[in-house]
Amino acid sequence: MEFTCEEFKVGKCEGEKLVDGETMPLVLQPPEGGKNDVESLLVALKDNKEWFEQMIIKNSAVLLRGFDVNSEVEFNDIVEVCGWDDIRYVGPAPRTHIYKRVWTANEGPLSEFIYYHHEMVLIKEFPKKVILYCEIPPPEGGETPFVPSFRVAKRALEEFPAEVEELEKKGLRYTFTALSKDDTSSMRGRGWEDAFGTSDRVEAEKRAKALGMDMEWLPNGGVKTILGPRNLTRVFDGRKGRRMWFNTLVGMYGKELSSATMADGTEIPEKFVKRCEEIIEEESIQFKWKKGDVLFLDNYALLHGRRPGLPPRKVLVATCT
Repeated sequence: MEFTCEEFKVGKCEGEKLVDGETMPLVLQPPEGGKNDVESLLVALKDNKEWFEQMIIKNSAVLLRGFDVNSEVEFNDIVEVCGWDDIRYVGPAPRTHIYKRVWTANEGPLSEFIYYHHEMVLIKEFPKKVILYCEIPPPEGGETPFVPSFRVAKRALEEFPAEVEELEKKGLRYTFTALSKDDTSSMRGRGWEDAFGTSDRVEAEKRAKALGMDMEWLPNGGVKTILGPRNLTRVFDGRKGRRMWFNTLVGMYGKELSSATMADGTEIPEKFVKRCEEIIEEESIQFKWKKGDVLFLDNYALLHGRRPGLPPRKVLVATCT
């Protein structure tokens, strides 16, 4: 689908890249002489829903910039006008509900790097889109880098064909340890009570099972969740048959609270994991946040993370099917 929409003008941002013929992110701004108020933006999105969604799939990342978006209420209006269903976040990141479909992004310390991941990649039901809104841009750092997942899969397969084949055949097994209560001093400090929306262990186990998890209770009141087998890569409809690096192997491998092995318990070679980490960083794309930016990410196609930065930084998020 060509870029043919009078309500938007294609812009540029520092850090954008041309990947396989597509600009990431695609920057959309108000048209020349057009209005930049939220109401005009909502009308434009409503009148061009199908086209806008195709731009997200085509370019994987679309950045709305230059529009006068000033609050979580207006951000929520943007999310809702697109017409996509909400999906509740399930995962280890500490988050706070702000307004209707809007939550804080990971509230872990800004001094820490949040590693690249597909949102809720370990859960059976994961969002198609992650939408981020910058209300307060950080004075330094704090970018939200993203990575074209197909590029990682392609390069890993080229360099490690035997390892990729074995992992594809056996699948991955992950473990993650969560405390009972939230610990906002950690970027993975969300307690299991908050994550599962209950303090009842039986109900938590029931909800975990529905999400494809097994649980082991720990003496300190925490829980060890076990997930697997899970895919190394996946292919999604409408994305040129690309093989996506749809896993969190590098992010969970050999960590204090998490682990990643082959599903049969075989250890994954450290050399392979380290090289995949290098490839992911080499393929990363990032830009400096500006106040009012709204970033749409195709969660099927992109990993994303957060660079360390200085406060204040306020980035809000919504996830959609």
